[in-house]
Amino acid sequence: MCGICGKLDLTGRAVSEELLADMCARIAYRGPDDQGVLSMPPVGLGHRRLSIIDLSTAGRQPMSNEDGTIWLVYNGEIYDFQGIRKSLLERGHTFKSATDAEVILHLYEEEGLNCLGRFNGMFAFALWDAPRKRLWLVRDRLGIKPLCYAWDGERLVFGSEIKAVLADPAVPREIDREGLDLYLTLNFIPPPHTIFRGIRKLTPGSYALVEDGEFSIREYWDITDRLEEEKDPEPGPGDMETLEGDLFRLLDEAVARRLIADVPLGAFLSGGLDSSIVVGLMSRHMDRPVQTFSIGYRDLKTFDETSYAREVAAFHKTDHHEFRLGHEDVLGAFTAVLENLDEPFADSSAVPTHIVSRKTRGHVTVALSGDGGDELFAGYRMYRGEHWARIYTRIPRFLRSAVVEPCVGMLPERRNAPGLELARRAKKFLRGMGETFPERFCGWREIFPLQERRSLLRVPPAGTLYLDRVRRDVKGAESRFPGDPLNLMLYLDARGLLHGDMLTKVDRMSMANALEVRVPMLDHKFVEYVFSLPGHLKMKGNRGKLILKSAFRGILPESLLNRPKMGFELPINAWLRKELRFLVEDYLHEGRIERQGVFDAGKVKELVAAHMSGYRDTSWHLWNLIVFGHWYRTYME
Repeated sequence: MCGICGKLDLTGRAVSEELLADMCARIAYRGPDDQGVLSMPPVGLGHRRLSIIDLSTAGRQPMSNEDGTIWLVYNGEIYDFQGIRKSLLERGHTFKSATDAEVILHLYEEEGLNCLGRFNGMFAFALWDAPRKRLWLVRDRLGIKPLCYAWDGERLVFGSEIKAVLADPAVPREIDREGLDLYLTLNFIPPPHTIFRGIRKLTPGSYALVEDGEFSIREYWDITDRLEEEKDPEPGPGDMETLEGDLFRLLDEAVARRLIADVPLGAFLSGGLDSSIVVGLMSRHMDRPVQTFSIGYRDLKTFDETSYAREVAAFHKTDHHEFRLGHEDVLGAFTAVLENLDEPFADSSAVPTHIVSRKTRGHVTVALSGDGGDELFAGYRMYRGEHWARIYTRIPRFLRSAVVEPCVGMLPERRNAPGLELARRAKKFLRGMGETFPERFCGWREIFPLQERRSLLRVPPAGTLYLDRVRRDVKGAESRFPGDPLNLMLYLDARGLLHGDMLTKVDRMSMANALEVRVPMLDHKFVEYVFSLPGHLKMKGNRGKLILKSAFRGILPESLLNRPKMGFELPINAWLRKELRFLVEDYLHEGRIERQGVFDAGKVKELVAAHMSGYRDTSWHLWNLIVFGHWYRTYME
């Protein structure tokens, strides 16, 4: 895995190698093995390399075709590149390396922009076609690898991360009000927005093109593109064996593709269903025990899954590594996580992801993970919302508004405390109970609901940005999932939550430790097939991942099939009252909030007081504001 960056200057000014070197330095951790820069007016390209395939200097980037007219910087893996390479050799192309990167160059020579349809992998790349004066920026279908850019009409600056783009002093640092609104809504900022007004993220499944002085963005893939041809009539009981067999085969092939590497390779093993399936499939294809990696907590038993991970490791006879952490180890990683962020990102599970990546990197360079399974097979609790909403609306409206909602609203709440956690979930469910599907979808995902954002921000949001996005996406996709609200919810999250939150977390935290993470459940062929399956095969009532459990039962310990799902979260709620209280006092005190001029200091004070009282859990709100405060201090002050 690597980091890429560069600049196109249509004014004719050369891009300095000093600037390119500075951009590379900002993301050096993404590629500690090598660096390369190229300044060739009007373009400049930079690359940091983490050597995975062909470890020799022949794999150095920027990389060119035979006559030096086409140049590439690339981050990712094309898993089926060997077959493409063979066909290109037969057509007369000459290769200087054994890398997958070089395949992109030569296939582009043959097929132009249409070559994208041939690639199965995770990738972000920039290709400069000098004869056509064309710069082509591409991001993979699911958004596994990041790419952002700033375009002012004459200059395009791009990089794997925002911090590389900000190395160019010509890129302004101004807060994007819409990006801030989305952050307060979701805890992350989905593409194309960022926290900076002039910087945008390339949307997954899209590419950007600068040609003849014109900038354009085009979508080349969507989950639903092949839905009609993949979707079978409603399956009957006799069809289940075939469906499960296809599901097994496709994921098995996806895992096998991701075992290509010239460096040591292993897997994250949380003890949950998804990572356990990936490890089981790896064991089928490897001629030595799979190296597996888990973290557990010595003094946080509620969050510890290591007993399940050990059971799976024993079942598949893996070479298992377990890292036992105390709360001081976790707290010590907070600073490293916050320092890595170049825009606010408040998913607290980034902390354990950072730790397990750091520990794993001490043994291997590549790790497979089970990310994506929850968004494909309805693993999260929020997917039960529509099921419970149908039941709740059977209660007469006057009883709901006069009795149920006031009574629930009076209950004390607290995360991870059995009775109080149930009250918290009930409150969130009722807050999100909108009249329409888009309103409910948004309501159950919001961190700060709209009215709270309006009272919190000095400059309140002018509209309902996130809700409008969801309404637009629902309108465009609901005809593809008629009568199937679960698949519609999964589709919306695959277009937003998955890459905006989960994949961003895994990419940033793993690459901060120079570890490449591969996600076989997001093989696009597997994803397309999963979305052709009706929602009731994935969830029924409160039980999720039904067909996944059934299809892979044979490679899992029986006890794993019915265990409750555990998240990767941390007890932020308790720590903000004790061990992390210093962060509240540092970032959320009245003077600092007033100096920022972004939030209403009185409203922040209310949120702090409510949480410290123990009656209301505002820990996610406070953590959201603390992360913003650290980002603001680092990038804006």
